[in-house]
Formats: sequence, structure tokens, C-alpha cells
Amino acid sequence: MAYEIYIGDRMYSSWSLRGWLMLEKFSLPHNVHMVGLYSGTMAQEMAHLAPARLVPALRTPEGMVVGESLAIAETLAERHPEAKLWPSDPAQRAAARWLAAEMVAGFSSLRGECPMQLGHIYEGFEVSRGVKADLERIEALFAHARKVSGRSSGYLFGDYSLAEVFYTPVAARIMGYGLPVSEETRAYCKLLLSDPAVLKWQALAHQVSYDPEPYAMDLPKRPWSLD
Repeated sequence: MAYEIYIGDRMYSSWSLRGWLMLEKFSLPHNVHMVGLYSGTMAQEMAHLAPARLVPALRTPEGMVVGESLAIAETLAERHPEAKLWPSDPAQRAAARWLAAEMVAGFSSLRGECPMQLGHIYEGFEVSRGVKADLERIEALFAHARKVSGRSSGYLFGDYSLAEVFYTPVAARIMGYGLPVSEETRAYCKLLLSDPAVLKWQALAHQVSYDPEPYAMDLPKRPWSLD
């Protein structure tokens, strides 16, 4: 039996991307249900999942509904220990959970000023003091993760984990707005965004057009590229 995952528009919904990656990257059978974030139908389409009211939302094969990304992550990790969603080493697992929890609760400037969009690269984005502070904090967390894991490149804890799931939309923001980060962090962002699952998601995102474009900025832009 399969999980039912409810997601929003792929082009812009960072939380939906996280929820979907939890299932897709760890080969957990699932069916996808789209919820219209910009059509005014979201409340109606999610009414049967109450009290869940935001995407992503998960329904287990037994019919249990789980809302909120971190709760979905922990539920799936608990139900599928063989999938190794978190690192197996206790210290690394604690660090990965820390990174995920801080992502959920923090980086308000980055999230507010740089909405995730997978359509193009903005040029000339002016980095505010708040965004700069968020980027510095993210890089400090990445450095901590690599110190704990002993990995100088690649995935933070060696194997792909929920840490990568939670930071893939962060990588999309960094690349999509040309934000200033170290070469090490940029390489990590490129690794996350070149993943076949993410490319599949992005291709599906481009099948939908928007008029007007949500979150549009009056800035020059060029086609999406990881170069």
C-alpha cells in the first residue's frame, strides 16, 4: 500500500518539495495529490485532512493523517528504519535533526525575501543584512555537520539523509537569487539541485504557467542554470 502525499505548486512550494523528497528519495511508495495554493481552493481541497491545513500533508496507508514537515519526517523515519532517513551514527543523527529543526524554525529573512522559485536566476538581487545573517548561520551549520561527520564534500553526513531533504529548497534560494556563499556551499547546493529527483520535480513545475507570476521581482533574470 502507498502513502498519499498532498502538495502545492511545484514551482514555488518549498515545503511541498521537502515532503515529496522524503518519499521519493527513500523509495517509499506514494501517490501525489495536488492542492491549489494560488487558485483559492486550498481550504476546500484539504478539508478532508483536518486538522491538517497546510501542505505537505501525509496520509498513511492505514488512514492516519500527519501534518507539518518535521512530523512527517519523524513519522516516516520511525515507520521505515530500514530506509535510513536519518544517519545511523547517533552524533550525526543528532546533528542532522538539529539542522532540520533550525530550518523549520529559522532563516525568516531568507525565506521571506527570497521565495523559492525554480524558473530562472535573478541577477542583481540586493542582499539585506537579515539575509546575510541567515546565510552565515546556514554555512556555520553546514560546517558543524561536516565536523561531526568528517566529510569535507558531498552529502553532509556521507549518505543522503533528511538533512539534504530540508536544505534542498535552501539551495534553490541560494542559486535562484545568486546569493553570496562559499565555493564549498555553492558546490553542495549544486549537488542537491542536480539530483535526478529534483530535476524531475523541476521539469514538472515547468508544465504549469502563471499569470501573474507569484513573487515576481523587478530584476533582470536569466534561464535556470547551475553553472
